[in-house]
Amino acid sequence: MGYMAYLADSLHWIAVTLWTGALWAIGLIAAPLIFVTLEDRALASMLAGKMFAVVTYIGMGCGAYLILFRIIRQGIVSFRQSFFWTVVLMLLLTLLGQFGAQPVLDLAKNWTQTRQVLESILQDRFTTWHGIYSALYVAQSVLGLLLVVQQPTAAP
Repeated sequence: MGYMAYLADSLHWIAVTLWTGALWAIGLIAAPLIFVTLEDRALASMLAGKMFAVVTYIGMGCGAYLILFRIIRQGIVSFRQSFFWTVVLMLLLTLLGQFGAQPVLDLAKNWTQTRQVLESILQDRFTTWHGIYSALYVAQSVLGLLLVVQQPTAAP
């Protein structure tokens, strides 16, 4: 195997590790710790939001690389592999969270902060969408674990 092929293979597994590691480190360690540590909920929310945004961009980059790598390396065979479809599903969940749930969360958060009269209605909506976003995030984290578990046997 040449150096470029070795590098591409290595980047494949680094992408799996980085994406899943970021999901787990931020979602299970950093964000909960911020909310437990900081008394200012608005600051905690802002910091967690920024960290989740970074994880989203990591996911988009890693997901795109993994999909392209598999298609280039294995061609049509990649479409018959659970690894490939797990990555596609993770990427779709990432995009759905970023471009579906997150804008609604941002809108509800902004309205809640500026329109106290509507707070209870918007807070309920925010809570619902936060739950949806959280479910998407947990699904991505579990799927990422499946990728890591498949790593030793899933030849690129």
